[in-house]
Amino acid sequence: MNETKFNLAVLIDGDNAQAKLIKEILEEVSKYGKATIRRIYGDWTTPHMNSWKEIINQYSINPIQKFSYTSGKNSTDSALIIDAMDILHSQIAEGFCIVSSDSDYTGLAKRIREEGLFVMGIGRKTTPIAFVNSCEIFTFSENLVLQIAPVAETATTPEPRTAPRKSPGKSRGKGEVKKEFPTIDMNIIDKAFEISTNGEDEAFISKVGYSLRKIDPSFDPRTYGYKTLTQLFESIGKYVIVKNEVNGLNHPLVKIK
Repeated sequence: MNETKFNLAVLIDGDNAQAKLIKEILEEVSKYGKATIRRIYGDWTTPHMNSWKEIINQYSINPIQKFSYTSGKNSTDSALIIDAMDILHSQIAEGFCIVSSDSDYTGLAKRIREEGLFVMGIGRKTTPIAFVNSCEIFTFSENLVLQIAPVAETATTPEPRTAPRKSPGKSRGKGEVKKEFPTIDMNIIDKAFEISTNGEDEAFISKVGYSLRKIDPSFDPRTYGYKTLTQLFESIGKYVIVKNEVNGLNHPLVKIK
């Protein structure tokens, strides 16, 4: 992950985001910068926005009222885009986080990137790929509350990567199904490692993570049931993690066995 911190404008499509995840959303944003601008857009006269009313003051989010002038339509997306362009040209933010699963923000994300600013998105896994790839980083909201499978403290035989990984979780009653995670795309993993290696055929795990995001903005170890990228690599038989302490801090390396 890029360690640079940005002053971020967090713009939330209230018609398209989940109020129950606001805490997790802001925590995710804090990994990349400070949410100095926090705005949520919607028609606050409709029952749909009731779930947001109780929490906007708690999380210091500024509500922006936009009426729906046509049945079946709303002006939330256009209002958010106009505000984003105003913020962009005023230069009061160094990056943006667009919270929505709507493909209508694809052009906005592209425009922000053209100005050289950081842009991330947060939305459901159903978000159109065009919007996902227009962001520098895209986090699926399902990963913000994902039940992560425990990882053993000691080395064990890596799980085969030819089948989806199952979360052991807690003991379940009869008829309950274990959570399954998708199979890791090793082509992406190998490519990211290849472009991140130094002269000794090893790479900082943080640099590999940055390369993975460049290849696929939505890449996230939580998608596969791991809390960190280090844990993900520890599960892959062909790679090994090497501890690398510098001034008391661990900057792990990854290399091929």
